[in-house]
Amino acid sequence: MTLNNQPGNSSNSKSLFFSFSPAPLLLAPSVVSRRRLPCFSTSTKADLCWRTVTWGHLPGWASLLPTVTQLHCWYRNMGNLLKVLTCTDLEQEPNFFLDFENAQPTDAEREVWDQVDVVLKDAKGILDELQAYKGAGQEIREAIQNPNDEALQEQAWAAVVPLVGKLKKFYQFSQRLEAALHSLLGALTSDTYDDTTQHLEREQALAKQFAEILHFTLRFDELKMTNPAIQNDFSYYRRTLSRMRINNVPAEGENEVNNELANRISLFYADATPMLKTLSDGTTKFVSENKNLPIENTTDCLSTMATVCKVMLETPEYRSRFTSEETVSFCLRVMVGVIILYDYVHPVGAFAKSSKIDMKGCIKVLKDQPPNSVDGLLNALRYTTKHLNDESTNKTIKSMLQS
Repeated sequence: MTLNNQPGNSSNSKSLFFSFSPAPLLLAPSVVSRRRLPCFSTSTKADLCWRTVTWGHLPGWASLLPTVTQLHCWYRNMGNLLKVLTCTDLEQEPNFFLDFENAQPTDAEREVWDQVDVVLKDAKGILDELQAYKGAGQEIREAIQNPNDEALQEQAWAAVVPLVGKLKKFYQFSQRLEAALHSLLGALTSDTYDDTTQHLEREQALAKQFAEILHFTLRFDELKMTNPAIQNDFSYYRRTLSRMRINNVPAEGENEVNNELANRISLFYADATPMLKTLSDGTTKFVSENKNLPIENTTDCLSTMATVCKVMLETPEYRSRFTSEETVSFCLRVMVGVIILYDYVHPVGAFAKSSKIDMKGCIKVLKDQPPNSVDGLLNALRYTTKHLNDESTNKTIKSMLQS
């Protein structure tokens, strides 16, 4: 191998030229060994990047075999873009610290940040109310067991009506959250910067808000899945309301949720992970409504966020900058949330070979945490993703999640 400076570069980029002798003619392309190419810039700030090249995957292998194979590795300082001219773009892992604890909005971020902040300020209250939700199970059971006891019927109805008001509030918040997500995606996928890495690195306050939405979403769905009273209460409300209408009995609380809204709320809570479904449907809607934006702008935003979280968690220098263990838990939850969202939004999902998310690396990061601390997150990947059980999913990934 020879290494030479390539002439004719602009001042904004550096180029390194690699020249290789071809592999021995006696070896088939499929058994030719892999070689690792260190590509680096003369800039002291440049990261050392490795590119693994498999000879058997080079285009036109058969025709190039008798000749010298030449690859150009270009490193561009702006945007950390690295390309191999005869190959596809290098998918270099984003490597920067996303300050989930202290990121503050710049003037350019302020308008969107303020819109989303109004929604996020209510998120903790929603989780507190959901966590404290006890349901009216006792009153409902007594009313069902004693259908002719009007006093018990009235007690059950009086207990359920205010709870339905809370369930309505949670549903309406999901609609606000979807609108906030649209605002963030609009900012983080715009053409303001060249790629999503630059967006997340330079618009850290918006990236933090995106992470907070994902964190809220997973926590909400965890609480909902472990509280069967939610669906039981709402089902009882709808059955009782229907019976009252048939009997022309005026129903206090009927105006709280009309029939159309009741149908939508019922569908919302019927899903195992209603808030995640709201986000995935909202992201898909965002893509369809913004046809001028390639879908890759959105999916790359998701995959880059997952990668940034993984890198921060597995890099001691970054992880040591977290001032609280709660930030570690936050980062883990965000990583899993964005993986699940990517799996729903991307046409082939997060587990396919072509996925831009290092699923093996992400699962390893989860399993490297203290025992029992991430069981819920691993279960979220096992049971709430869309493509895990596809035939195209790598068997190693399936095995890692099963163990």
